[in-house]
Amino acid sequence: MKFKITKETLYTYEDLVSLSPHTLRIYPRVDLHFKVDQFHLQSNSDAQIQYRRDLHDNLVAHCFYPNTSNRLGFRTTIELSVREKNPFQFLLDSHGLKIPCQYKDEELAVLAPYITMAENAKLPSPLAPTIPRPTVETLVNINSWIFENIAYERRESSHRHTAAEILKRGSGSCRDFSTLLAETLRQNGLATRLASGFVWEGDKPEEEKKASSSMHAWVETYLPGAGWIGMDPTNGVLCDHHFVTTAVGRTESDIAPVNGSYYSNKPVTSSLVTRLFLEKLD
Repeated sequence: MKFKITKETLYTYEDLVSLSPHTLRIYPRVDLHFKVDQFHLQSNSDAQIQYRRDLHDNLVAHCFYPNTSNRLGFRTTIELSVREKNPFQFLLDSHGLKIPCQYKDEELAVLAPYITMAENAKLPSPLAPTIPRPTVETLVNINSWIFENIAYERRESSHRHTAAEILKRGSGSCRDFSTLLAETLRQNGLATRLASGFVWEGDKPEEEKKASSSMHAWVETYLPGAGWIGMDPTNGVLCDHHFVTTAVGRTESDIAPVNGSYYSNKPVTSSLVTRLFLEKLD
Protein backbone atom coordinates (compact mmCIF):
# COMPACT_ATOMS: atom_id res chain seq x y z
CA MET A 1 0.00 0.00 0.00
CA LYS A 2 1.00 3.64 -0.36
CA PHE A 3 0.44 6.64 1.93
CA LYS A 4 0.65 10.34 1.15
CA ILE A 5 1.23 12.68 4.09
CA THR A 6 0.92 16.45 3.84
CA LYS A 7 1.76 18.52 6.92
CA GLU A 8 1.44 22.31 7.04
CA THR A 9 2.56 24.51 9.94
CA LEU A 10 2.34 28.31 10.04
CA TYR A 11 3.53 30.58 12.84
CA THR A 12 2.60 34.26 12.53
CA TYR A 13 3.98 37.13 14.62
CA GLU A 14 2.51 40.58 15.21
CA ASP A 15 5.83 42.21 14.26
CA LEU A 16 9.12 41.32 12.62
CA VAL A 17 11.18 38.87 14.67
CA SER A 18 14.51 37.08 14.42
CA LEU A 19 14.33 33.31 14.16
CA SER A 20 16.68 30.85 15.82
CA PRO A 21 17.77 27.73 13.94
CA HIS A 22 14.82 25.33 13.93
CA THR A 23 15.05 21.53 13.97
CA LEU A 24 12.36 19.35 12.39
CA ARG A 25 11.93 15.63 13.04
CA ILE A 26 9.48 14.67 10.32
CA TYR A 27 11.44 12.31 8.03
CA PRO A 28 10.20 8.70 8.37
CA ARG A 29 12.54 6.13 9.89
CA VAL A 30 12.77 3.61 7.06
CA ASP A 31 13.09 -0.17 7.36
CA LEU A 32 11.83 -3.24 5.48
CA HIS A 33 8.23 -2.09 6.00
CA PHE A 34 8.59 1.58 5.00
CA LYS A 35 10.18 3.10 1.91
CA VAL A 36 10.14 6.84 1.23
CA ASP A 37 9.24 7.40 -2.43
CA GLN A 38 9.11 11.19 -2.22
CA PHE A 39 9.99 13.76 0.43
CA HIS A 40 9.75 17.52 0.05
CA LEU A 41 10.15 20.18 2.75
CA GLN A 42 9.45 23.88 2.13
CA SER A 43 9.95 26.76 4.54
CA ASN A 44 10.48 30.54 4.28
CA SER A 45 12.10 31.69 1.05
CA ASP A 46 15.38 32.57 2.82
CA ALA A 47 15.62 29.24 4.66
CA GLN A 48 18.84 27.26 4.46
CA ILE A 49 18.03 23.61 5.20
CA GLN A 50 20.57 20.96 6.14
CA TYR A 51 19.91 17.31 7.05
CA ARG A 52 21.84 15.45 9.76
CA ARG A 53 21.55 12.35 11.93
CA ASP A 54 21.03 13.08 15.62
CA LEU A 55 22.12 11.11 18.69
CA HIS A 56 19.20 8.69 18.27
CA ASP A 57 19.81 8.21 14.52
CA ASN A 58 16.79 10.30 13.53
CA LEU A 59 17.19 12.22 10.27
CA VAL A 60 16.70 15.84 11.37
CA ALA A 61 16.23 18.94 9.20
CA HIS A 62 18.15 21.95 10.54
CA CYS A 63 16.66 25.21 9.20
CA PHE A 64 18.51 28.53 9.35
CA TYR A 65 16.92 31.96 8.78
CA PRO A 66 19.27 34.92 8.10
CA ASN A 67 16.49 37.52 7.81
CA THR A 68 13.76 38.83 10.11
CA SER A 69 10.18 37.88 9.31
CA ASN A 70 6.62 38.08 10.64
CA ARG A 71 5.88 34.49 9.65
CA LEU A 72 7.46 31.06 9.73
CA GLY A 73 5.99 28.31 7.62
CA PHE A 74 6.71 24.64 6.93
CA ARG A 75 5.06 22.43 4.34
CA THR A 76 6.06 18.78 4.18
CA THR A 77 4.93 16.27 1.57
CA ILE A 78 5.79 12.58 1.96
CA GLU A 79 4.86 9.60 -0.17
CA LEU A 80 5.52 6.17 1.33
CA SER A 81 5.39 2.58 0.18
CA VAL A 82 4.29 0.39 3.10
CA ARG A 83 4.45 -3.37 3.63
CA GLU A 84 2.10 -5.11 6.06
CA LYS A 85 3.57 -5.77 9.49
CA ASN A 86 2.29 -8.15 12.19
CA PRO A 87 3.27 -6.51 15.51
CA PHE A 88 3.30 -9.90 17.28
CA GLN A 89 5.60 -11.61 14.78
CA PHE A 90 8.68 -12.03 16.96
CA LEU A 91 10.40 -14.62 19.15
CA LEU A 92 11.92 -13.72 22.50
CA ASP A 93 15.29 -14.88 23.73
CA SER A 94 15.19 -16.96 26.90
CA HIS A 95 16.28 -14.03 29.09
CA GLY A 96 13.37 -11.96 27.77
CA LEU A 97 10.52 -14.37 28.47
CA LYS A 98 9.66 -12.79 31.82
CA ILE A 99 9.29 -9.22 33.05
CA PRO A 100 11.58 -7.81 34.30
CA CYS A 101 13.90 -8.94 31.49
CA GLN A 102 17.33 -10.08 32.59
CA TYR A 103 19.30 -7.96 30.13
CA LYS A 104 22.83 -9.13 29.41
CA ASP A 105 25.80 -6.88 30.24
CA GLU A 106 26.35 -5.97 26.59
CA GLU A 107 22.67 -4.96 26.30
CA LEU A 108 22.75 -2.93 29.50
CA ALA A 109 25.79 -1.02 28.28
CA VAL A 110 23.55 0.50 25.59
CA LEU A 111 20.13 0.36 27.24
CA ALA A 112 20.88 1.72 30.73
CA PRO A 113 19.74 5.34 29.98
CA TYR A 114 16.41 4.00 28.70
CA ILE A 115 15.73 2.16 31.97
CA THR A 116 16.35 5.20 34.20
CA MET A 117 13.02 6.43 35.57
CA ALA A 118 12.02 10.07 35.20
CA GLU A 119 10.12 10.36 38.49
CA ASN A 120 9.54 6.99 40.23
CA ALA A 121 5.81 7.71 40.47
CA LYS A 122 3.56 5.54 42.65
CA LEU A 123 1.71 3.26 40.22
CA PRO A 124 -1.61 1.45 40.74
CA SER A 125 -1.27 -2.29 41.27
CA PRO A 126 -2.12 -3.29 37.65
CA LEU A 127 0.93 -1.28 36.51
CA ALA A 128 3.34 -1.66 39.42
CA PRO A 129 6.25 -4.13 39.42
CA THR A 130 5.63 -7.49 41.05
CA ILE A 131 6.84 -11.09 40.71
CA PRO A 132 8.21 -12.08 37.26
CA ARG A 133 5.38 -12.43 34.73
CA PRO A 134 5.13 -13.56 31.08
CA THR A 135 6.44 -10.72 28.93
CA VAL A 136 3.97 -10.42 26.06
CA GLU A 137 0.86 -11.04 28.19
CA THR A 138 2.03 -8.46 30.73
CA LEU A 139 2.77 -5.82 28.09
CA VAL A 140 -0.65 -6.28 26.52
CA ASN A 141 -2.31 -6.01 29.94
CA ILE A 142 -0.41 -2.85 30.90
CA ASN A 143 -1.13 -1.19 27.55
CA SER A 144 -4.81 -2.13 27.78
CA TRP A 145 -5.14 -0.88 31.37
CA ILE A 146 -3.89 2.60 30.44
CA PHE A 147 -6.14 2.69 27.37
CA GLU A 148 -9.20 1.66 29.40
CA ASN A 149 -8.59 3.78 32.52
CA ILE A 150 -7.19 7.07 31.19
CA ALA A 151 -9.59 9.25 29.18
CA TYR A 152 -8.25 10.74 25.96
CA GLU A 153 -8.24 14.51 25.48
CA ARG A 154 -6.85 16.59 22.66
CA ARG A 155 -4.52 19.17 24.17
CA GLU A 156 -2.49 21.74 22.23
CA SER A 157 -0.71 23.13 25.30
CA SER A 158 3.02 22.36 25.48
CA HIS A 159 2.83 21.74 29.26
CA ARG A 160 4.08 18.26 30.11
CA HIS A 161 2.22 16.34 32.78
CA THR A 162 4.09 13.86 34.97
CA ALA A 163 2.93 10.27 35.32
CA ALA A 164 1.63 11.06 38.82
CA GLU A 165 -0.40 14.00 37.50
CA ILE A 166 -1.84 11.91 34.67
CA LEU A 167 -2.98 9.21 37.10
CA LYS A 168 -4.53 11.83 39.39
CA ARG A 169 -6.32 13.61 36.52
CA GLY A 170 -7.41 10.37 34.86
CA SER A 171 -7.06 11.91 31.42
CA GLY A 172 -4.44 13.14 28.99
CA SER A 173 -3.24 13.61 25.45
CA CYS A 174 -1.22 11.05 23.50
CA ARG A 175 1.96 12.58 24.96
CA ASP A 176 0.59 11.96 28.45
CA PHE A 177 -0.40 8.38 27.64
CA SER A 178 3.16 7.79 26.39
CA THR A 179 4.72 9.42 29.46
CA LEU A 180 2.70 7.16 31.76
CA LEU A 181 3.48 4.00 29.78
CA ALA A 182 7.20 4.83 29.61
CA GLU A 183 7.34 5.37 33.38
CA THR A 184 5.45 2.10 33.94
CA LEU A 185 7.69 0.02 31.70
CA ARG A 186 10.87 1.49 33.16
CA GLN A 187 9.67 0.74 36.70
CA ASN A 188 9.11 -2.82 35.49
CA GLY A 189 12.75 -2.99 34.40
CA LEU A 190 12.23 -2.54 30.65
CA ALA A 191 14.32 -0.27 28.45
CA THR A 192 11.84 2.16 26.90
CA ARG A 193 12.05 5.11 24.53
CA LEU A 194 9.47 7.60 23.30
CA ALA A 195 8.41 7.77 19.65
CA SER A 196 6.48 10.21 17.48
CA GLY A 197 5.17 10.21 13.95
CA PHE A 198 2.06 9.68 11.86
CA VAL A 199 -0.73 7.13 12.18
CA TRP A 200 -3.23 5.95 9.58
CA GLU A 201 -6.55 5.33 11.34
CA GLY A 202 -8.42 4.08 8.31
CA ASP A 203 -12.11 4.66 7.92
CA LYS A 204 -12.97 5.30 11.57
CA PRO A 205 -15.65 7.96 12.16
CA GLU A 206 -13.97 11.35 12.56
CA GLU A 207 -15.04 11.64 16.21
CA GLU A 208 -13.20 8.39 17.04
CA LYS A 209 -9.90 9.36 15.46
CA LYS A 210 -7.15 10.26 17.91
CA ALA A 211 -4.09 10.55 15.70
CA SER A 212 -4.61 10.99 11.96
CA SER A 213 -5.38 14.74 12.13
CA SER A 214 -2.17 15.56 14.03
CA MET A 215 1.17 14.02 14.85
CA HIS A 216 1.02 11.22 17.40
CA ALA A 217 3.19 9.89 20.24
CA TRP A 218 3.73 6.34 21.50
CA VAL A 219 6.57 4.27 23.01
CA GLU A 220 8.98 1.53 22.03
CA THR A 221 10.34 -1.02 24.51
CA TYR A 222 13.35 -3.28 23.96
CA LEU A 223 12.73 -7.02 24.26
CA PRO A 224 15.66 -9.46 23.90
CA GLY A 225 15.25 -11.36 20.66
CA ALA A 226 12.52 -9.02 19.36
CA GLY A 227 14.28 -5.66 19.41
CA TRP A 228 12.34 -2.41 19.79
CA ILE A 229 8.59 -3.09 19.91
CA GLY A 230 6.11 -0.23 19.47
CA MET A 231 3.19 0.19 21.90
CA ASP A 232 0.41 2.77 21.58
CA PRO A 233 -1.48 3.18 24.87
CA THR A 234 -3.72 5.90 23.40
CA ASN A 235 -5.35 3.25 21.20
CA GLY A 236 -4.47 0.20 23.32
CA VAL A 237 -2.55 -1.62 20.56
CA LEU A 238 0.93 -2.75 19.58
CA CYS A 239 2.23 -0.78 16.60
CA ASP A 240 1.89 -2.23 13.11
CA HIS A 241 2.52 -0.81 9.62
CA HIS A 242 -0.04 1.97 10.19
CA PHE A 243 2.45 3.71 12.51
CA VAL A 244 5.04 5.80 10.63
CA THR A 245 7.82 6.70 13.07
CA THR A 246 9.68 9.96 12.49
CA ALA A 247 11.66 10.22 15.74
CA VAL A 248 12.66 8.19 18.78
CA GLY A 249 14.42 9.33 21.93
CA ARG A 250 14.77 9.05 25.68
CA THR A 251 12.83 12.21 26.54
CA GLU A 252 9.97 14.20 25.04
CA SER A 253 12.33 16.90 23.75
CA ASP A 254 14.20 14.22 21.74
CA ILE A 255 11.11 13.53 19.62
CA ALA A 256 9.56 17.01 19.29
CA PRO A 257 8.49 17.53 15.65
CA VAL A 258 9.66 21.18 15.75
CA ASN A 259 12.15 22.93 18.05
CA GLY A 260 13.07 26.61 17.78
CA SER A 261 12.55 30.13 19.12
CA TYR A 262 11.93 33.67 17.96
CA TYR A 263 13.46 36.89 19.33
CA SER A 264 12.57 40.57 19.49
CA ASN A 265 13.60 43.60 21.56
CA LYS A 266 9.97 43.96 22.67
CA PRO A 267 7.14 41.55 23.54
CA VAL A 268 5.63 39.99 20.39
CA THR A 269 2.60 37.71 20.39
CA SER A 270 2.39 34.78 18.03
CA SER A 271 -0.19 32.32 16.72
CA LEU A 272 0.04 28.83 15.27
CA VAL A 273 -2.06 27.00 12.69
CA THR A 274 -1.35 23.37 11.72
CA ARG A 275 -2.97 20.98 9.27
CA LEU A 276 -2.25 17.33 8.57
CA PHE A 277 -3.63 15.19 5.77
CA LEU A 278 -2.89 11.45 5.62
CA GLU A 279 -4.24 9.64 2.56
CA LYS A 280 -4.09 6.03 1.52
CA LEU A 281 -3.26 6.02 -2.19
CA ASP A 282 -3.85 2.30 -2.85
